[in-house]
Amino acid sequence: METFSSIECFLRSAEVGSFAEAARRLSLTPAAVGKNVAGLEARLGVRLFQRSTRSLTLTEAGQCFLGEVRDSFQTIQHAVANIASIEGQPAGTLKVSMGTVFGRLYILPLLGEFLRRFPAITPDWHFDNRQVDLIAQGFDAAIGGGFDLPPGVVARKLTPAHRILVASAQYLDRCGPLRQPEDLAEADGILIRSPQTGRVRSWPLTSRTGEQSPLNLRPRMTMSDSEAACAAAEQGLGVALVSMPFAVPYLGKGSLLRVLPDWYVDDGNISLYYAQHKLLPGKTRVFVDFVLEQFREQGLDRQFDALA
Repeated sequence: METFSSIECFLRSAEVGSFAEAARRLSLTPAAVGKNVAGLEARLGVRLFQRSTRSLTLTEAGQCFLGEVRDSFQTIQHAVANIASIEGQPAGTLKVSMGTVFGRLYILPLLGEFLRRFPAITPDWHFDNRQVDLIAQGFDAAIGGGFDLPPGVVARKLTPAHRILVASAQYLDRCGPLRQPEDLAEADGILIRSPQTGRVRSWPLTSRTGEQSPLNLRPRMTMSDSEAACAAAEQGLGVALVSMPFAVPYLGKGSLLRVLPDWYVDDGNISLYYAQHKLLPGKTRVFVDFVLEQFREQGLDRQFDALA
């Protein structure tokens, strides 16, 4: 029977098209990955990859083998993860990706209680605003908004991903009343540039009654981070459109006020993502259930709702 390590090296190399990248994700050396794959090829009596100095591609036999073993290997991995426990408790390393500020403000404070309940789990949490490939990169779960939902991944809604307009009282006193969306054309806009695309995204505003209006802020400055936009608005530099989780701490201490409180931007949901599988590892299952429970009990699902 082929060893787990040889087949896993093959699968990861096929997914990323590189022994070096597969080695990084498996915490091995590229030489060790190449040796495992070569040993697997020798035992099977077929070449699985076409190798060159620039590329690594599957042969026809390799594609066939990948289709045969991928799902079965994941099933075995999940079964092993479910069995692995200490005194019946879910155990193992829990690899989770989450946005930097959102994770620090709202997920990290839950860690103490989570570990009190599940002491055999070892968190391996990655704070990054980029979308990750859960399956290819070996993540157990991810938390964020606006993720593409690839096959085999499910999303559980945590809270709406609403954006609101905010400014300091000092700025609002200086610029005059802002009562309708049309008034924003004369306001200094603190705009957000997507760090992924480099573009300044434009959203329509939605009212509590469902009416829509274009958002026309006069550009004064551009930031690539909502937290930075809040900090700039706090200094009285203009009106910013920011995600609710970023705005809540500033609204709570009164350093920012909502502008046009009956209007908001609907940007989908902030969700918890994980691979769909009938044998979901115990460590992942309890993490998903725990975060959903805490968001309900602490009212975070309502706190980030612009209509609440």
